[in-house]
Amino acid sequence: MSVRVERRGPVTTVVLSRPEVRNAVDGPTAVELAAAFREFEADDSARAAVLWGEGGTFCAGADLKAMGGEHGNRVAEDGDGPMGPTRLRLSKPVIAAVAGHAVAGGLELALWCDLRVAEEDAVFGVFCRRWGVPLIDGGTVRLPRLIGTSRALDLILTGRPVPAREALEMGLANRVVAPGTARAAAEELAATLAAFPQACLRSDRASVLDQEGLSEEEALRQELRYGARVLPEALEGAARFADGAGRHGSFG
Repeated sequence: MSVRVERRGPVTTVVLSRPEVRNAVDGPTAVELAAAFREFEADDSARAAVLWGEGGTFCAGADLKAMGGEHGNRVAEDGDGPMGPTRLRLSKPVIAAVAGHAVAGGLELALWCDLRVAEEDAVFGVFCRRWGVPLIDGGTVRLPRLIGTSRALDLILTGRPVPAREALEMGLANRVVAPGTARAAAEELAATLAAFPQACLRSDRASVLDQEGLSEEEALRQELRYGARVLPEALEGAARFADGAGRHGSFG
């Protein structure tokens, strides 16, 4: 199996394990990745997930050696994306734990995640530029939405390597950690998210993701609709605060 799933309490870690090809994703691996995240979504006890590449590389992209063969990545407008889970809209957050390279399709996998924790020596980039392989799994859509059109075009047109610190400065990475610690840091962050009241967290996340393309007026109305659905949880939290849970500067 090229993908395995490891669980610790409410945190699910999906491990991409093809270190012999720097975790490049072929067709069967894409299917396994999509299945792993569907399983995570369906598990009520799972609250947050981490995607991590074993062996020192997050993901080198699609497996170009498999392209055009029986194990090539699926390319179609319907169904799953070429890299697997990239068209899934989950209700729960996923964090990319990035060691080594997250490039080409690997960058697209990282962009699909909600947050990216990168090691100090990690590298992001559209390395497929040099081979004439297009971004067809969200790269030209999610990257400019994440970091802006100008910066996205710089990365997409040049295919240059982007070190972790620069990725942090431009908003591509959310945390930078010591080499060898991305998985542990991402799992710790996932556990923090999992400890919050979940209905509110997922509602606010959905509002952020769904407001793309809406006018400000409609986005504000939608935000209110999302929030109204989780008011029972809010009332419970307000009661805990009033009973003293918020003293000593704690507002959580």
